[in-house]
Amino acid sequence: MHQVNKMKKLLVICGPTATGKTSLAIHLAKMFDGELVSADSRQVYKGLDIGTGKDFPRNSRYRTPFLRGQKLGGYYEVDGTKIWAYDLVGPKREFSVARYLKVANAVIENIWSRGKLPILVGGTGLYIRAVVDGIPTVSVPKNTKLRESLEKKKVAELFEMLAQMDPIKAAQMNYSDKKNPRRLIRAVEIAQWKLKNKLKETPQKEFSTLFIGLRAGKTFLTRKIKKRVRARIRGGLEEEIRGLLKKGVKWENQSMASLGYKQWRGYFKRERGKKETIRDWEKEENKYSKKQITWFKRDKRINWFSVTTSSYQKKVEKLVKEWYKN
Repeated sequence: MHQVNKMKKLLVICGPTATGKTSLAIHLAKMFDGELVSADSRQVYKGLDIGTGKDFPRNSRYRTPFLRGQKLGGYYEVDGTKIWAYDLVGPKREFSVARYLKVANAVIENIWSRGKLPILVGGTGLYIRAVVDGIPTVSVPKNTKLRESLEKKKVAELFEMLAQMDPIKAAQMNYSDKKNPRRLIRAVEIAQWKLKNKLKETPQKEFSTLFIGLRAGKTFLTRKIKKRVRARIRGGLEEEIRGLLKKGVKWENQSMASLGYKQWRGYFKRERGKKETIRDWEKEENKYSKKQITWFKRDKRINWFSVTTSSYQKKVEKLVKEWYKN
């Protein structure tokens, strides 16, 4: 087996919300001369800072470099460490996994080209999977006409259509996928596109990846989520949302469907109180945390560490050091 070049390594730090992924990533970046690449579908929106937990000091400057004419988005510097893939799109715009993948791949290549270690950090499993393993279907375009015609159909009809077009995909679907009209519509859309066009296989990635997963017990996470929600409210989230609405951002925009924002819709429309809004937000954060745990549990490559054990950081450092030096 050939030795993987030091420059072609990717460190992944993942796990549920409120486990301290970013602070660990910054600590490791200092130790191993690294730069962070955010893998968080909420942090891609400009102006959605407090509710998404972008951990950068106030008055931080967003720098946008250019490399051979290719835009990489930009980065913030936190404690001397660059964090990429924040603020990739305006809050009124749509954003897709395909678009994230384009930016993330370009940024990672750029970090390697400067002899540094890219650290992919976040809780959006699909973004991480797209970067590490590639998802050939992310580039399949949205077919609005087809979607409109499919929206009228029942889930059983949609599944029957998919089974005829792509029996393998239909057989792979679990029970909840089969009952989810949005997923079925996308699967039919992809199947139809594949029948018309030849879908290129994703090229094999030529780099070594180490996965670090952070976890904690339910009680710890619930407490941490509650604490974090309160801190974001104290940090001025309500004012941030008010400012976005003043600039013409609508509740129907994709960005405002983000966790920590959509829960405030009823409050701003004077349909519910603040206490109820906060309770709902905490509940949804806990639900999301469970979903993240389920997603990441499937990936057997992840080395798990409990953040509630005092020695976990030293153990992580040791594992990363062994892999990095190889």
